[in-house]
Amino acid sequence: MPAAQGGPVPAAPRSQDARWAANLAAARQFHACEGHLTVPRKAVEMVDGEEHKLGAFLDHVRCRAGKLSPQRRADLEALGMRW
Repeated sequence: MPAAQGGPVPAAPRSQDARWAANLAAARQFHACEGHLTVPRKAVEMVDGEEHKLGAFLDHVRCRAGKLSPQRRADLEALGMRW
């Protein structure tokens, strides 16, 4: 049922910066609890009631490490990211 007829309203897509910030918060939370970022590929981290596919995110980031901005790379290296 469309939203105009009382159906659910789809969430607005988040910007790339917002998605990065949310995934970085998940990585920081995992690191705070576990002390490392050796995350299984299928790992999911809950942050503020929202699921983040942290393992897939980190795997993807590793594949694209050369395209990351220096700030994003530094953010992950501060958590002990293994490339």
